[in-house]
Amino acid sequence: MSDHIEEKIKNYRTAPFDARFPNTNQTRNCYQNYLDFHRCNKALTARDQDAAPCDWYQRVYKSLCPISWVQKWDEQLEAGNFPGKI
Repeated sequence: MSDHIEEKIKNYRTAPFDARFPNTNQTRNCYQNYLDFHRCNKALTARDQDAAPCDWYQRVYKSLCPISWVQKWDEQLEAGNFPGKI
């Protein structure tokens, strides 16, 4: 991973502005970053590559999403009935 990306992840504090989600309500941003993390992780793991670049999405969704939502989605993933496409 490049030094520039590692530095960004190290200095991360909260989710940056994302032009795809310009409104105050960040629910879709939260959900999209949760999906992106799991998609990234799945894709890189399937190729036997380091999944460290996916950490960015995890940090963003953990700062935006309520813990109860993440716990519910994790339970749904484990049970195999998560509604999103990963």
